Amino acid sequence: MAASTRKTVELFYDVVSPYSWIAFEVMCRYKTKWNIDLKLKPFFLGGIMVGSDNKPPGLVPNKAKYMLSHDLSRLGSYYSIPIVPPANPAEVMFVKGTLMPQRFLTAVDMQRPDLVENLSRQFWMRAWNKDKGISDEEGIRETCKEIGFPSDLMEDCLQKTKDPAVKDRLKKFTTEALDLGAFGSPIIVAHVNNKPEMIFGSDRFPILAKILNEEWMGPLTEMAKAKL
Repeated sequence: MAASTRKTVELFYDVVSPYSWIAFEVMCRYKTKWNIDLKLKPFFLGGIMVGSDNKPPGLVPNKAKYMLSHDLSRLGSYYSIPIVPPANPAEVMFVKGTLMPQRFLTAVDMQRPDLVENLSRQFWMRAWNKDKGISDEEGIRETCKEIGFPSDLMEDCLQKTKDPAVKDRLKKFTTEALDLGAFGSPIIVAHVNNKPEMIFGSDRFPILAKILNEEWMGPLTEMAKAKL
């Protein structure tokens, strides 16, 4: 029997979103299980919310309470992802934001895409486990130090966060997601038969498996990389 055609799956994400962390880890686990070429595409969630005229769930009191008190801990346990909400989630998500780290990820992706997965994971670990900053140069330097990121590349990419080319690339991915119908993060896009199939959120992996004609085998916790 001939092997199935390798399919491309894009993951649009922002490290401000803990639900994006879940989708990120699951898709990274499944890229070696499914016949897919996983493309990590950092975008800016703030631009998505404005462009889609959406309201962050954290601004709805009952949603925020449910998310921080119950949902994230349950999901973290199920997927073996060490999610621990910060002491002041509103400050992390709405005051400090992640424009700087998303630009930094974009600059890294333009030069060393092989480093984006580990760097993204460490941004989530700092913000959504250790309650440490990632929104400025100091936080980014500390993040890079923790994973042994090349110091010369770090400094170069920090400088490039100010470059129009990097800003335009981040805007491009954000616009791509909006054009696909995005209204939040994460966005998973499966390209099947020359057609993009957009899925929102981190709770529809069985549907994604069906679209890809693959098998959903659960959270694959034995492959977890986000560890303390």
